Amino acid sequence: MKTARRLGAALLVTVALSACSSDSEDANSVPHYWISQQYTSVPLGYVDEKDGPSEVAEEIDDHTSARDRSAAADAVFLRYRDDIVSITPHKRRGSQIEVADYRTGYHRWNTKLPSSWPHPDSDAFRGGGPGTGK
Repeated sequence: MKTARRLGAALLVTVALSACSSDSEDANSVPHYWISQQYTSVPLGYVDEKDGPSEVAEEIDDHTSARDRSAAADAVFLRYRDDIVSITPHKRRGSQIEVADYRTGYHRWNTKLPSSWPHPDSDAFRGGGPGTGK
C-alpha cells in the first residue's frame, strides 16, 4: 500500500514539474528542444548546413512564433519572451543559430537590434519569468 502511494505521489510530482517546465513551447518561449532536434549541435549553438539565415528564421518562427523579428545586414534576430535567437551566415552556405537569454543577447547584439526592443534594465522590459517585472 505504501509503495502504491509513493508511486502515485512520484507520478503527480513528475506531471506537475513537466507542466511547469521552462522549456515549454507555449507562452512565447523559445523552442529549445525543437531547435536541438532540427539542427546540428556545435559549441556555440546549432548549425544548418544548407539553409540561409532568412530560411532558418522562418522555420523557427513557423514552429513557435516570435514576439518580434528583425534583420540587420546578413543576420536575423527573433525575440521571444525571455530569449533572443540569432541566426547568422555559416561558412559559404548555411546558418549559425545561437540562443541567448534576453539580457545576454540584448547586450551582445544591441547594435543590430531595433530600438523598439526594450533594454532589459528598463521598465518597459517584462521578461524574466514568473514573478519578475511585475
